[in-house]
Amino acid sequence: MTHVDDQHLARPFPDLHAPGIRLRAWDPRSEADVAAWLRGTTDPEFRRWNTPLRPVTDLDGARETLRSKAVQAVEGTSASYCVTDADTGTQLGHIGVNAIEQDLRLARVGYWVLPEARGRHVATSALALTARWAFTDLGLHRLELGHALGHGASCRVAERCGFRYEGTLRGAMFEADRKDAFRDVHLHARLATDPDPEL
Repeated sequence: MTHVDDQHLARPFPDLHAPGIRLRAWDPRSEADVAAWLRGTTDPEFRRWNTPLRPVTDLDGARETLRSKAVQAVEGTSASYCVTDADTGTQLGHIGVNAIEQDLRLARVGYWVLPEARGRHVATSALALTARWAFTDLGLHRLELGHALGHGASCRVAERCGFRYEGTLRGAMFEADRKDAFRDVHLHARLATDPDPEL
């Protein structure tokens, strides 16, 4: 694994801009970023639908996670963006292009939004912007998106952004806060050749 120290954090991916939002790399040196990551990934609504392989429970864990994401960005296997308010710079949430497989031109996307930013179409704007970038700048052909069965909000975001429902994956995700039980996942995907959605 590539080592990236805090003094030489690379920024291999550009900032992205859309009306009302700016996407930039998470910064493990920023106390505000670290606190936002911790708050987002410990939020009860996030935990209801997601069971991270390595749960973050404190600021040190959040900082280490952001450092790991910086390394993955340098290696080209993942691009993790902090979604911010375009005017104030306030952190609103996260969107990532993960498990990038350049040989297959395939990746997976995931996102979450902080409680105070929900209901403002932040995830929809961020996903539409990120997908456009992944298809053009990264040259990807297929983006996959999975969410726990029953997560209606995430399903609506996916559909608004042109990610078609392709089926249900049985037992493909951990149950909330458990690693001994599984639940089904809705699989959505979008191809570079699909028409742009009308947002």
